[in-house]
Amino acid sequence: MMHVVLFGAGHVGHALVKVLGTLPCVVQWVDARDELFPDEVPANVQIEATDLPDAIVDEAPAGAYFIVMTHDHSLDFSLTQRIMRRDDFAYFGLIGSKTKRVKFERRLVERGVAADRLPEITCPIGVEGIVDKAPWSIGLAVAAQLLRVREMTARFGMPELKSIRATAA
Repeated sequence: MMHVVLFGAGHVGHALVKVLGTLPCVVQWVDARDELFPDEVPANVQIEATDLPDAIVDEAPAGAYFIVMTHDHSLDFSLTQRIMRRDDFAYFGLIGSKTKRVKFERRLVERGVAADRLPEITCPIGVEGIVDKAPWSIGLAVAAQLLRVREMTARFGMPELKSIRATAA
């Protein structure tokens, strides 16, 4: 079963949680802004209202699926840096443009992340070919991408999947 750690309770996070709520997964939904979480969430979703998201990254199980889509670029970078310290995640998706990716990659390398690990970051997120930027469209595209990664991981195993990603980049 997928263990999804979703950072960000904005419009796209809400849309994604509704889709993930119908899938066989556990979702940790993380944001410091408690007031943004809905009163009711699907049974497989755990709300984590915290000012210490780094601890959530560190405590996530091996094979976790990380998704970063917060309201703050500096928080996105901090989480990205923390996630990249791990080498045991199944997926790491970062919402943003190709320009954001290039900026983050440069800063990560400056801070010691090996360049050959950068293909492990999925940014922009979502299955290719869906260009609609509406929250629902992004949520569906990301959920589809998670399912694709889950299938690839089941078929090839996580180390092989990472080498497939590195080759494709």
